[in-house]
Amino acid sequence: MAVKVNLYLDERKVETGKKAPVKIRLYISRTDIRHYPTDIHLTAQQFQQSYLTEKPKKAFQEMKISLGAIEARANKIITKMDGIFILDKFEREMFRSQASTTDVCAYYQDYIDELTRYGRAGTASNYRLSLKSLLEFAGKDNKPASSLSFSRVTVDFLNRYENWMVAADKSKTTVGIYLRPLRAIFNKAMEEGSIAAELYPFKKYKIPTGQNIKKALSKEELKKLYTAPVEPGSPKEKARDFWFFSYQCNGMNFRDIAELKYKNINKKSISFLRHKTLHTTKDKPKPIIIPLTETIKAVIERYGTRPFLPDNYVFPILNKKMDEAEKLRVNQNFIRFVNQHIQKLAKDLELDADISTYYARHSFTTAAIRNGAKMELIQESLGHRSLNTTQNYWAGFEDNVKQEIADKLMDFG
Repeated sequence: MAVKVNLYLDERKVETGKKAPVKIRLYISRTDIRHYPTDIHLTAQQFQQSYLTEKPKKAFQEMKISLGAIEARANKIITKMDGIFILDKFEREMFRSQASTTDVCAYYQDYIDELTRYGRAGTASNYRLSLKSLLEFAGKDNKPASSLSFSRVTVDFLNRYENWMVAADKSKTTVGIYLRPLRAIFNKAMEEGSIAAELYPFKKYKIPTGQNIKKALSKEELKKLYTAPVEPGSPKEKARDFWFFSYQCNGMNFRDIAELKYKNINKKSISFLRHKTLHTTKDKPKPIIIPLTETIKAVIERYGTRPFLPDNYVFPILNKKMDEAEKLRVNQNFIRFVNQHIQKLAKDLELDADISTYYARHSFTTAAIRNGAKMELIQESLGHRSLNTTQNYWAGFEDNVKQEIADKLMDFG
């Protein structure tokens, strides 16, 4: 049943001939019907000759327009949901005050709630951090602001915010990470007609991109890290095993490692879709194909879950009962574990103490180039600006070339 809406006159507690409240009636299903008040009170005759009359007399035309506007607004909100009706979103958009439509915070919160419902916990977290930072800057006496109007966010505001962040030892990259959600919120508010185009500050203010320096271990450092003696079963061994699993699997992101299922693995390769890709492109994503080498098999054998059922996670990091927020938290904890213990091992070996899971991705890139991959197909490691390029570059090689390069990745001789 499609969600429908209409208006009615609630005469239950009103004497005949007296004015009664006009209410909104929302039909969600046959058993779920919601009722909401309006600010309008009419007699039965007034309601009949305005809302219920197709062509009302002149005296009732204005009321007909007012009531029709309420119904039209409700229907517009329902239509925008594109077949997936969300009650709390309907209520917020239908009944929030005019002040909230010009408040950056209200738009942030609406979008954060929407991201959470659709399982995009990581992006929701980014928007929360962005809003928190902006409110801290906009506050007074070391107290964050409780609201922030769109009109206050000017080019001058953004320049001062950028300087404030840099003064607090935040990088230009971090400034960009926090301001891109704000730009998206502005675009959303403009699209909905809540703010005028003249308020848009991002035509003149350019969000800084920063400089993302990608670090990789040399061939000698990789060999030293891989062959260093460690206590069997120790956290250092586990961290190193997963670091090199990422390295040899095309620099696989650790969320993708956590999301791997046995159905992604066949006799010769691993085929998977990046978790990030599922939410960042409307085009049908192309799977990343990784040749299955002996060292990859060894890590799966050592840490893989049992039984080997297609829908079971390969590694015991996530479980099927977790929601997206819990998956995000658990995965971040696992990354911290790997970083903490790979850094301890690196310190023991007098290697770069800042080594992290990202180094595996960048080290893969340089090793692949060193072993014959063309620079044109591997730009700035696998984290290209274009996600399609990131995913498609490896698909451009013939299978035997992929296998040759993959086998050489663990050759430190």
